[in-house]
Amino acid sequence: MNLLGSLFIVALIFTISVTSVSASGAALRADIVKSDPNPAQIGQYVNVWIKIENIGNTRAEDVSVKFIPSYPFSLDAGDDALRNIGILSPDRHTSLEYQLYVDENARPGTRSIKVQCQDDEGTTWNEKTLDIWVGAGSDTFDSRGTIQLEQIKTEPEVLMPGDKGTVTFTLKNTATQYSITLDDDEYDTNARVRSATLVGTNGIAVNSDPYHDTGILGPGDAIDLTYNIKVDDTALDGTKHLEFIVAGSSYTYNYDWNIPITVDSAGIKVIPTKPLTIDNDVTTIEFDVVNTHPNTLTSVSISPQAEGIKFSPVEYFIGSMDHDELFTVEFETRVVSDNVSNQQDLILLAQYRSGVNQHETCLNDLSLSIVTENPDSGTGFASIGVLFVILVISSLVMYRRKKQQH
Repeated sequence: MNLLGSLFIVALIFTISVTSVSASGAALRADIVKSDPNPAQIGQYVNVWIKIENIGNTRAEDVSVKFIPSYPFSLDAGDDALRNIGILSPDRHTSLEYQLYVDENARPGTRSIKVQCQDDEGTTWNEKTLDIWVGAGSDTFDSRGTIQLEQIKTEPEVLMPGDKGTVTFTLKNTATQYSITLDDDEYDTNARVRSATLVGTNGIAVNSDPYHDTGILGPGDAIDLTYNIKVDDTALDGTKHLEFIVAGSSYTYNYDWNIPITVDSAGIKVIPTKPLTIDNDVTTIEFDVVNTHPNTLTSVSISPQAEGIKFSPVEYFIGSMDHDELFTVEFETRVVSDNVSNQQDLILLAQYRSGVNQHETCLNDLSLSIVTENPDSGTGFASIGVLFVILVISSLVMYRRKKQQH
């Protein structure tokens, strides 16, 4: 088989995307995420992993999956063709593993299996054909290049619950020369990435399809593969693990890496640094703003709100803040209504971005103390006191004069 024909077959290793959509809004998607060995070998067993994911916007109440192999595949006697998954919420998935036997009389090439999905008992089964590549020893690539996962970059580096982000993998062919001799046979040291799949976990969904046949990497060459991910709104803080599966130059050169993703809900923290008291209708209040998130946050701004109170500035824009960076902000406050109480509720709204994700923190357990003295009353009492003193002195003077006259 020539190289062009081999590359055409490689492009058909996996056919991805089985999607069944119900009237309820649930949508089930089935992906072949791994086949071992790859290609499947004639006269041998092959293990196939299928991911069933709900990519719709409502919960699938009772998911069932039928696995229907056809020649040259036959399902192992210990495997159930019909499996019930049960409830599958939006952006959640489960993985099913099947063991197939490849008939000893099979011919190399692309061969098919069928997968049927049903989102609830009594609803329509939706079917899709998926392809698996069957090869003999002579159909595999004889290249001896070794693929290394050189770098993993997550953007943002640490994600918050509800965040969207990307994970980029740099794969490199670690060979340093163009050929190698083994047992008197010479092999080239090119490396081929036939497929690369990122598999999500509970709490993190992968929203990108696998890569297929990305081409040939010569010695020292590298390639970047990027996947979109989404963190569930209810994800707990901690380290989650995705699975990165790469099929290499031949079935003996496959890779399965465990990829850590960090989720941290910490964000902007706002701390009052002066008494929240307004004396005589006007004062200045002050807050320390701290970035407690591990990442640099951008477009940070603070906005105070209180009924009957005017703040200047209306919004304090800080900009970028590194981890643990502190910034002090001040607002001039002025009472602009006669209906304010002695204790007025104060709300502080902190808005900021982590990567492309907009976030906000609302601090609503604060209050402003309003202290107002009547300046006219104070002046009146002072005037009366002065007049009283003058009257006393005048009376004493008059008394002394009268006494001297007598």
